[in-house]
Amino acid sequence: MPDPTPDPHRDVRPTLEAVAARAGVSRATASRVVNGGAGVRQPLVDQVRKAVEELGYIPNHAARTLVTRRNGAVAVIIDEPEFRVFSDPFFSRQIRGISRELNAHDAQLVLLLVEGSGDFDRVTRYLAGGHVDGVLAFSLHTDDELPAIIRRFRVPTVYGGRPQHAARGQDDPELPYVDCDNRGGAREAVRHLVSLGRRCVAHIAGPRDQVSALDRIDGYRDVLPDAAEELVVDGDFTTEGGARAMTELLDARPDVDAVFVSNDLMASGALRVLRERGVRVPEDVAVVGFDDMASVAEATEPPLTTVRQDVEGMGRLMVRLLMERLNSGTGAWPDSVITPTELVRRASA
Repeated sequence: MPDPTPDPHRDVRPTLEAVAARAGVSRATASRVVNGGAGVRQPLVDQVRKAVEELGYIPNHAARTLVTRRNGAVAVIIDEPEFRVFSDPFFSRQIRGISRELNAHDAQLVLLLVEGSGDFDRVTRYLAGGHVDGVLAFSLHTDDELPAIIRRFRVPTVYGGRPQHAARGQDDPELPYVDCDNRGGAREAVRHLVSLGRRCVAHIAGPRDQVSALDRIDGYRDVLPDAAEELVVDGDFTTEGGARAMTELLDARPDVDAVFVSNDLMASGALRVLRERGVRVPEDVAVVGFDDMASVAEATEPPLTTVRQDVEGMGRLMVRLLMERLNSGTGAWPDSVITPTELVRRASA
C-alpha cells in the first residue's frame, strides 16, 4: 500500500504535458505556443494560454532555449566606472527606459560595467559564452575595445550614442545607434544666449574622447566660429568637473557673461562656483546646460535652463531596434535614429 504522506521534496510543478491535456491539444502544439512558435490557429493559442494561466505553468528555461535558440536576456554594457553610473541621473534614466522595454518583451537585463581595460577580458568571455541574445552599449570612448569585441562575436548590438566609426562617416548598417541631436541642441543653446545680448559666451565641454561632447563643441562653434580658444574649457561630465572648469574659466576670462555647459551635472557645479564668487545668475552670467535631468535642473539655484533630450525614451528605442532585429527572421537591421532636442527655459538664462 503506497505511503499517503506527501513528499515535500517532490516536484509538483505543472508540466507541458499537463498544459496540453488541459487545453485539449498535442504536446507539440502546446510547445509551439509556449515557446512563441508560429503556425498555430488562434483558437488553439487561446486554449493553451488559458491552460498555462490556470495551471500556473512556468516554461523550463533550458528547454525553451533549445527550441527558440534564444536566452531571453540582453547585456547592457556601460563603459564607465561604477561611481559614475550610480551617481549620474543620466544613466539611471536610460537604464530605466531599457528595463521597462525589456520587461515588455519578457527579456532580462544583464548589467556589465567596464571599470578599466582589464574588464574587457571579462566582457569578452561573457559574450563568447553565448549568454545573451544581444547587446546595448553606451558611453563609449575613443579607445574603446567594445566595438571590436562585438564584431568578433557577431552579437546583435545597438549603441546608445553615435559611435566613433559613425562620427568618422563610416556608418555600419549592422551596428545601428540611437542618439539625440547633440550638435543641433548645442546650436540652439548658444543661439539663445546670443539672443539675450551676451557678448562673451563660453563653453564648458565634456570629455573629448566621447562623440557627444565633440558634437556639442561643434554646435557651439557653428554659432561662434571666432570664439577664442580659452573660452572652451574641458570638463568631465561630473559636478566637480564643472566646478573646476568654471573656476578656470573665470580666472582666465573674468569678462565672461554667458556659459553653455555640456551637461546638467557640470552646470550645477558651475552655478555653485558662480554663487561662491558672488556672481549673479543670470544678471551677470547666464548659464545653459544639456540633458534636462529634472532632479538636477529643477534643484539648482536658480533653476537651470537646459537642452532636453528624451533619455528614457532613447533607452526604450534602443531595445525596440534590437528586438526588431532579433524577431525579423531576415537578419536585416533597422536604421539608426537621431532624436530631436528642445530648449527648456528656466531662470538661469
